[in-house]
Amino acid sequence: MLVHGQRISLFQGFEQLLCLESVKIDHYPYQIDTARRVLQRFGGRAILADEVGLGKTIEAGLILKEYFLRGLVSRVLILTVPSLVLQWKEEIETKFDLKFMTTDDPEFETEGTNFWIKYNLIIASVHTAKRENHRQIIHQIEYDLLIIDEAHHLKSKSTLSWQFVNEIKKKFALLLTATPVQNNLEELYNMITLLKPGQLKTLTAFKRDFVTRGNSKKPKNKEQLRELLAEVMIRNTRSQVDIKLPPRHARTVKIHLLPQEMAIYQRVSEFIKNEYSADKALNKFLLMMLQREIGSSIMAVRPTLKKMSENPNSDETKRKTLLELYHEASEINEGTKTNALLKIIHSINGEKCLIFTQFRETQRVIHQCLNQAGISTSLFNGQMTSLDKNLSIKEFQQTNQVLISTEAGGEGRNLQFCHMLLNYDLPWNPMIIEQRIGRICRVGQKNQTYVFNLSSQDTIEAYILKILDEKINMFELVIGEMDMILGNLDENRGFEETIMDIWTGSASTDELEGKIQEFGNQLQSAKQSYMATKELEEALFGEDYEVE
Repeated sequence: MLVHGQRISLFQGFEQLLCLESVKIDHYPYQIDTARRVLQRFGGRAILADEVGLGKTIEAGLILKEYFLRGLVSRVLILTVPSLVLQWKEEIETKFDLKFMTTDDPEFETEGTNFWIKYNLIIASVHTAKRENHRQIIHQIEYDLLIIDEAHHLKSKSTLSWQFVNEIKKKFALLLTATPVQNNLEELYNMITLLKPGQLKTLTAFKRDFVTRGNSKKPKNKEQLRELLAEVMIRNTRSQVDIKLPPRHARTVKIHLLPQEMAIYQRVSEFIKNEYSADKALNKFLLMMLQREIGSSIMAVRPTLKKMSENPNSDETKRKTLLELYHEASEINEGTKTNALLKIIHSINGEKCLIFTQFRETQRVIHQCLNQAGISTSLFNGQMTSLDKNLSIKEFQQTNQVLISTEAGGEGRNLQFCHMLLNYDLPWNPMIIEQRIGRICRVGQKNQTYVFNLSSQDTIEAYILKILDEKINMFELVIGEMDMILGNLDENRGFEETIMDIWTGSASTDELEGKIQEFGNQLQSAKQSYMATKELEEALFGEDYEVE
């Protein structure tokens, strides 16, 4: 400890960052400068408001790791939205070598409220943490560092989320958001008050001094406001840091399933629709899984049909129907999607390709197909050990043409040596689609990237792809913008649940297409709201808050 302490003492003032020797990332000068400014000038309390896709998570991770190495923090709480808990855990572990517990881990269920006391490093969903029984415990703990992701959700003082975060005891705090102002300047005031109370005086004084009467979005005394904001906020922009990604091209490959393939798809879907809408429905999550499986491959749906047919709690008629579906699925040799896949792989002339699927059974189907065609492949899934995963990535990089990966694939790993991606199936959550694309379309990619989407006609996935592509041009968005858009939708209903309700609640194709069109229009409006926010912030902030 003495030697360690002596070493640390050589670097007082954070002029030299110790963490750069140990982090496993390709970092950029603006990210290092941002971390250094927060550590040196901001006293560890800052809003990181970089434009989408510039790596706010990396900047927060550098600050976290630096404090950790210097022994300045030991108890850390990271709060984010539910869909990003696992992504944060994987990024912090793989890039910064820090092991966090999360509210998605089994220990959270077994430990109960003691979870917050027992573990020093926690990543949690803010929606979970703010519940009464958890909130009381969290407010008793003194945290060394609090990191809030998607901090624009804390824009209103009247919300339980804002009040919950405001009462957390913390020495250092980082608020991450690409959209610090969405509707009016008071939102910015509320976020800065969480971070540094009094920085902008009282709300009444702030409005009097800095908000134009009659226009809550238009600031006055901009130079004075700029000076105050520059003490707590950093906002890097693409134009300033000169980060440009090569062009991205997306192509949808439409597939017409064979009659027997479409027949089993329709029969399974009909069973799901009947059960989903019944008063005493089977577990809705399981039914949703079944629908996603049949959209991926017939092989993927077989084990679930078999397992459900053996459920003693189901009535005999239902078990009989499920068993019939299982036998019918077992007799079909699917080939339409694999044939389309082979055509694409042959057309790219030996270029490396990352293939994504949601299910292990489908992964086996693809693997067998490519092996029989003499195409070298590697596998990547959540059941593999860390050693096997690393070996698989290495083989893909050095020798094999294709990596077949499940959703666990490649998070936080450098796959920029590949610039072709194929979605064999389509997740219902656009965030997961974006994360897939982000494995190759990221800072450091040198080549134009190509995304191929297999789309089986008249399936739920085809409808999802249609609205994502036509209504919001998803495959042209910057990585990270999808979350900004979805944040403008109804927070009480997830994207997947909305799609499932539309699919199961439509009595005809016309009704289905009408509801899909309506939901697509909502998505379009959400994108327009995001673009308006983006324009507002460009007008408000420009390039005044970037690192020097």
